[in-house]
Parts: sequence; structure tokens; C-alpha cells
Amino acid sequence: MIRRTLRNGLVAALAAVAVFPAAAVAAPAGHSAHPTRHHVTTHTWGSVTTHRYTRLNVRSGPGTGYRVVGTRPVGQALPIVCKTRGSGVVGNHCWYKLPHHEGYVSAHYLRNHSAVRWC
Repeated sequence: MIRRTLRNGLVAALAAVAVFPAAAVAAPAGHSAHPTRHHVTTHTWGSVTTHRYTRLNVRSGPGTGYRVVGTRPVGQALPIVCKTRGSGVVGNHCWYKLPHHEGYVSAHYLRNHSAVRWC
């Protein structure tokens, strides 16, 4: 019960960050807002919805033919950069790209918390 409460609290905190991103940051007086130095990215968040103890595979590309580069546990909140088309997983051809070149996950196993833009 405590574990579920902590997990739900973490998901709520991450959802709050997704709703109120720090994207509108002004440059301090006397400084120019150089886009490469002050670029703030915002992500959509999604939760892993695989079966009970099955971990979600993170792949190097948008499809089941790409190598597995990591896994994520059920219920974990993941940042999503964008969506792209790839090989079908149970009829779903949509894949979500994770930030920082972490890889791709099948949209079939992720419940996104808001709309995801196309890559």
C-alpha cells in the first residue's frame, strides 16, 4: 500500500511538471537569449502499461527489429519527445522517441498523459 501511494505521488508530481513546464524562461538583464545556450525542452509524459511484471523494452529504433538498449518497469513515468511510425505491435504502428538518444518504445505499451507531436 505504501509503495502504491509513493508511486502515485511520483506520477502526480511528474504530471504537474508536464502541465507547468519551465519553458518560458526570460534571459537575465544584459544577456541575450541565445537559443543554443538557453534552450529549454518540454516533454510529454507517459506511463508504462505492460502486464504485471513484464518490463517494457526500449529499442534503438522504432520497431521490433531494432536491438533492445534498455527496459523500464510497469508504472514508470517516461518523458516522450515525439512519435513516429514503425513496425506494428498488436496492430499499433506508433512509436515514442525518448529524450537524450535513449531509444524508442512502442505506443501500445505506454499511456501518454497528453498529446504527442510527430517527429
